[in-house]
Amino acid sequence: MSSEPKPISPDLKWKHFALYKNVKEALYSLPSFFKTETVIEGISATDIFTLNSALGATIENQVVTTLNQMRSVWDPDEKYLLYSFTRQAQTFPDVLLKKASVTHSSEEDIILGIELKGWYLIAKEGEPSFRFQVTPAACAIQDLIVVVPWALNNIISGSPKVFAPYIESARYAADYRNHHWSNIREAKTDIAINSPKGVKPYPKKTDLISDKPVSDSGGNFGRFARTGIMDEYLGRTKQELLCGIQAEHWLNFFKIFQDHKEKEVVAVEIDRLKRKVDELGVKSGDEKYDHLRQILLRIESLL
Repeated sequence: MSSEPKPISPDLKWKHFALYKNVKEALYSLPSFFKTETVIEGISATDIFTLNSALGATIENQVVTTLNQMRSVWDPDEKYLLYSFTRQAQTFPDVLLKKASVTHSSEEDIILGIELKGWYLIAKEGEPSFRFQVTPAACAIQDLIVVVPWALNNIISGSPKVFAPYIESARYAADYRNHHWSNIREAKTDIAINSPKGVKPYPKKTDLISDKPVSDSGGNFGRFARTGIMDEYLGRTKQELLCGIQAEHWLNFFKIFQDHKEKEVVAVEIDRLKRKVDELGVKSGDEKYDHLRQILLRIESLL
């Protein structure tokens, strides 16, 4: 077996390297800048898991909009005024930093790509469920894969808020996936954008750029979160506080609605959580626990 791949990044001498670093800084800063006009009200607690499919694409679009509004972060010297982040559907990468009105023909048209995925922190799977099957040869060294966690600011209502994203080289992620999966048949592609030069075009929708396993009885190839590459990040992010309670505890709580249909069982769990919240509130004297208790009372009323 070949040795495990090592993380990669563009050469320090690449003329866009400063921009590359600034884009990564902007991505890490997303929680402070993210803006949305989306407001959710009236959702049933039993439907909480459906938000993942209902809002996922909307959140990703709003992340792209926010990045363009953060130009002062990634382009502080205004050297790239002709460039902006653009979403493209059904091909890799799904976000490009590119000039307007171009046909991706040269290095100066597209500088980098981002494979952008949202992760609803209270998704029933408890981890990002997207698949990443792109062959390493189709990833430019400067391309990134970015996972943005999100949740509603009042758990079952309010506006989406995002948390610190997971950011990794797309090329390294593809190599890592293939290294940890036996018997991979890599796509035979002539894209081969292996350097920041970008001398060949990014993939088109018709290009065959997905690797495939020789056998995959469980149908799990490409399930990115299951490669192990982001285990540490997942563990840390599940500890994020949503109204004072860790995200993983909210997830376990809402699973009760799916696993137990009896109102009595659910009511007992809600009462247990209310007592815990009251105890924490008394100890800390923090008003946020009053707000959290109101959320629990709202959930209780939806039973």
